Amino acid sequence: MASKKRTLAYFISDAHLGTRLTGFDQRETELPAFLRELTDTASHLFIVGDLFDFWIEYAHAVRPVFFPVLHELRLLVEHGVEVHYLAGNHDFALGSFLNQAIGIHLHPAHLDIELQGKKVHLYHGDGLLRRDVGYRLLRRILRNRFNQRLYKLLHPNIGVPLALFFSRSSRHYMESSAQKIPLDEYRGWARQRLDAGSDIVVLGHTHHPEISDYGGRRYCNTGEWIRRYTYACMENGEITLWRRIPGAAPMPIQFSATK
Repeated sequence: MASKKRTLAYFISDAHLGTRLTGFDQRETELPAFLRELTDTASHLFIVGDLFDFWIEYAHAVRPVFFPVLHELRLLVEHGVEVHYLAGNHDFALGSFLNQAIGIHLHPAHLDIELQGKKVHLYHGDGLLRRDVGYRLLRRILRNRFNQRLYKLLHPNIGVPLALFFSRSSRHYMESSAQKIPLDEYRGWARQRLDAGSDIVVLGHTHHPEISDYGGRRYCNTGEWIRRYTYACMENGEITLWRRIPGAAPMPIQFSATK
């Protein structure tokens, strides 16, 4: 029996699995269901950061809430789908478990890849703003391997709740200042990457799904998997943006006007 042809590349980000958000628990079932649907069509899956609200690898502990998604990711790998995971600002401490046990390709920062004849630049998007000077310093501290080893000395029953507390604080800050997020700065940064030679730039982080065309080159922000379940799909070198509707057909998200 001939194998099914898998030609599509998918991009998701910002599910923040593991955090308790009243009224938004449906993502815990919708995301595994979405991943199952990729088995027959996907050649690649790119996770553009913050799949988990907090991720740090203890030697003998994985949070049970992550099991359904990890299981589906492992099945995708077993079916020949190439899965890539870019670190975000909530799941920066990616370690050997995801690579060795699940089979995911890990990227601590950005990724440049040629895909379907296009040069694609992927990055979560944290630390890009001019005002992010303090955050960039904090990021260096948090991503330091020695500091991470020290943190793992805490028992998971202490370390995980503590990390979730800080993750919630960070997310609440982002949500409270949502109207102040300078989306034009992200667009400008993406435009610079396009001018430097990329055909497509994909970001996450802002939780604001959008796709823009600049003379045939495209900037796409994958949005989030908390409320809107948005994702990007690339076919024959063309990237499009979609919203998954539980129980209905996916809805396309239209291109934004560009200047």
